[in-house]
Amino acid sequence: MRVFLFPGLLCSCLLLISSITLPGKEHKTLEIGASAPDFNLIGVDGKHYDLASFKNANILVVVFTCNHCPTAQAYEDRIIRLTSDYADKNVAVIAIMPNDPASLRLDELDFSDLGDSYVEMKIRAKERKFNFPYLYDGDTEIASDAYGPVATPHVFVFDKERKLRYEGRVDDMENPFKTPDSTDTRNAIEALLDNREVSVKTTKVFGCSIKWSEKKDLVKKARLAWAKEPVYLEMIDRDSIKNLVKNPTGKLRLIHVWTTTGSGEQEFPEFVTINRMYRDRDFEFISISADGPGKKEQVLKFLQMQQASNSNYLFNINDKSELLKMLEPSRRHSLPCTLLVEPEGKIVYSKEGAIDPGELKRIIVNNHLIGRFP
Repeated sequence: MRVFLFPGLLCSCLLLISSITLPGKEHKTLEIGASAPDFNLIGVDGKHYDLASFKNANILVVVFTCNHCPTAQAYEDRIIRLTSDYADKNVAVIAIMPNDPASLRLDELDFSDLGDSYVEMKIRAKERKFNFPYLYDGDTEIASDAYGPVATPHVFVFDKERKLRYEGRVDDMENPFKTPDSTDTRNAIEALLDNREVSVKTTKVFGCSIKWSEKKDLVKKARLAWAKEPVYLEMIDRDSIKNLVKNPTGKLRLIHVWTTTGSGEQEFPEFVTINRMYRDRDFEFISISADGPGKKEQVLKFLQMQQASNSNYLFNINDKSELLKMLEPSRRHSLPCTLLVEPEGKIVYSKEGAIDPGELKRIIVNNHLIGRFP
């Protein structure tokens, strides 16, 4: 589930919350004036951190954030700037990833190319050049439960005595291309630096809900629902393939041409995963089998085993070379091959042989059609 404050932004739901209660478990947010709970967490640099690691800082800012959440992504640059701006003022900023990766559904990754595993955290930190410790709490969530973040991102600001003086949002504007009206976290830091009382001690947070371990059941339910989706296979001719590549839709179209032998069969699950991640966006996945009309039953059986509920086609003649000519006339293709096509036929990705799933996901997420902000 995502929770957002601003109705003008693209989001899955519009709901303002201050706490989340799930069956059998209540996660309470740390109250103003409380002492900072200790922790012992590994960072993406391989080092272990606890409160004592930051004992020399006059102010400690703890941000609960993650990889997959679009709101968390929108605030990454601002957290980097916050860290840099206050580094010489003895303010320490750390980030904790609170989500259990096993509680994250594929369709919750529709704005991301990465999940929330420790390995993927390392990738994200390197790509985004994080200048703050990024700590993993996904296995036990003990530290996260002690602090009680509501959503990602959620900020906790502690004074020299490690008493909580502010908790809530970074600022009041999710869109990174617009100027916020209230820079709440910075306001709290400035007040503490000036030995003043923080005037606004709590603010409502917005972003993606914490993926507590008890949400694993929701992941199981999603998998069962996907497994029940019908799988179809239709015949397709030359002209229809040309039209698919022309892409007269408003969607980003991923086309994979494959056979039930070789690497096309081996990597097909990656395409099913990609489809489940992004199909709720302006995106669609289409598979075209080059096995020939005589193998329709075999191809359909394979697709059913893969739970490929996307659009599936089987070329209606046995000549694979004819099929490949229809894809990209200016280029000679071999099987398997994959195209990513924007509306009106602009090919933005073309690959023969096995794909790099991570690379393809990044290209999809970074495409302007899937972009989160104008």
